Amino acid sequence: MSNLITLEKLINEEVMPDLEDAMDEIFALVADKKSSPEDEDELKEYREFKKELEELLMDIQSGEIEEDECGEIIEEINQMQKEAEGQIEE
Repeated sequence: MSNLITLEKLINEEVMPDLEDAMDEIFALVADKKSSPEDEDELKEYREFKKELEELLMDIQSGEIEEDECGEIIEEINQMQKEAEGQIEE
Protein backbone atom coordinates (compact mmCIF):
# COMPACT_ATOMS: atom_id res chain seq x y z
CA MET A 1 0.00 0.00 0.00
CA SER A 2 1.40 3.39 -0.90
CA ASN A 3 2.20 5.95 1.78
CA LEU A 4 -0.46 8.25 0.29
CA ILE A 5 -3.19 5.67 0.80
CA THR A 6 -1.83 4.65 4.20
CA LEU A 7 -1.76 8.26 5.42
CA GLU A 8 -5.24 9.01 4.14
CA LYS A 9 -6.59 5.86 5.79
CA LEU A 10 -4.76 6.60 9.06
CA ILE A 11 -6.21 10.11 9.20
CA ASN A 12 -9.75 9.13 8.24
CA GLU A 13 -10.05 5.93 10.27
CA GLU A 14 -7.99 6.62 13.38
CA VAL A 15 -6.88 10.19 13.94
CA MET A 16 -10.05 12.09 13.00
CA PRO A 17 -12.43 9.84 14.99
CA ASP A 18 -10.16 10.05 18.06
CA LEU A 19 -9.88 13.81 17.67
CA GLU A 20 -13.64 14.21 17.32
CA ASP A 21 -14.19 12.06 20.43
CA ALA A 22 -11.80 14.24 22.41
CA MET A 23 -13.56 17.37 21.17
CA ASP A 24 -16.95 15.89 22.12
CA GLU A 25 -15.69 15.30 25.66
CA ILE A 26 -14.73 18.95 25.98
CA PHE A 27 -18.04 20.07 24.47
CA ALA A 28 -19.80 17.98 27.14
CA LEU A 29 -17.80 19.73 29.86
CA VAL A 30 -18.71 23.11 28.38
CA ALA A 31 -22.37 22.13 28.22
CA ASP A 32 -22.27 21.03 31.86
CA LYS A 33 -20.44 24.23 32.77
CA LYS A 34 -17.59 22.15 34.17
CA SER A 35 -14.92 23.25 31.73
CA SER A 36 -11.79 25.11 32.67
CA PRO A 37 -9.80 27.66 30.66
CA GLU A 38 -7.35 24.84 29.95
CA ASP A 39 -10.16 22.79 28.41
CA GLU A 40 -11.06 25.67 26.14
CA ASP A 41 -7.40 26.09 25.13
CA GLU A 42 -7.23 22.38 24.40
CA LEU A 43 -10.39 22.61 22.30
CA LYS A 44 -8.84 25.45 20.31
CA GLU A 45 -5.74 23.33 19.68
CA TYR A 46 -7.93 20.39 18.59
CA ARG A 47 -9.82 22.61 16.16
CA GLU A 48 -6.56 23.89 14.65
CA PHE A 49 -5.22 20.34 14.37
CA LYS A 50 -8.44 19.18 12.71
CA LYS A 51 -8.18 22.01 10.19
CA GLU A 52 -4.57 21.01 9.43
CA LEU A 53 -5.63 17.40 8.92
CA GLU A 54 -8.44 18.44 6.58
CA GLU A 55 -5.97 20.51 4.55
CA LEU A 56 -3.58 17.57 4.46
CA LEU A 57 -6.35 15.32 3.16
CA MET A 58 -7.09 17.84 0.41
CA ASP A 59 -3.39 17.88 -0.50
CA ILE A 60 -3.37 14.07 -0.68
CA GLN A 61 -6.45 13.98 -2.88
CA SER A 62 -5.12 16.68 -5.20
CA GLY A 63 -1.72 15.01 -5.51
CA GLU A 64 0.14 17.95 -3.96
CA ILE A 65 2.02 15.81 -1.48
CA GLU A 66 4.94 13.49 -2.18
CA GLU A 67 5.12 9.83 -1.23
CA ASP A 68 8.19 10.31 1.00
CA GLU A 69 6.59 13.26 2.78
CA CYS A 70 3.61 11.03 3.58
CA GLY A 71 5.98 8.52 5.16
CA GLU A 72 7.38 11.20 7.44
CA ILE A 73 3.89 12.35 8.44
CA ILE A 74 2.85 8.76 9.15
CA GLU A 75 5.84 8.40 11.48
CA GLU A 76 4.92 11.65 13.25
CA ILE A 77 1.31 10.54 13.73
CA ASN A 78 2.42 7.14 15.03
CA GLN A 79 4.74 8.87 17.51
CA MET A 80 1.92 11.18 18.66
CA GLN A 81 -0.35 8.17 19.17
CA LYS A 82 2.31 6.38 21.23
CA GLU A 83 2.79 9.48 23.38
CA ALA A 84 -0.97 9.81 23.88
CA GLU A 85 -1.23 6.16 24.90
CA GLY A 86 1.64 6.66 27.35
CA GLN A 87 -0.22 9.54 28.96
CA ILE A 88 -3.33 7.44 29.33
CA GLU A 89 -1.46 4.53 30.92
CA GLU A 90 0.22 6.69 33.55
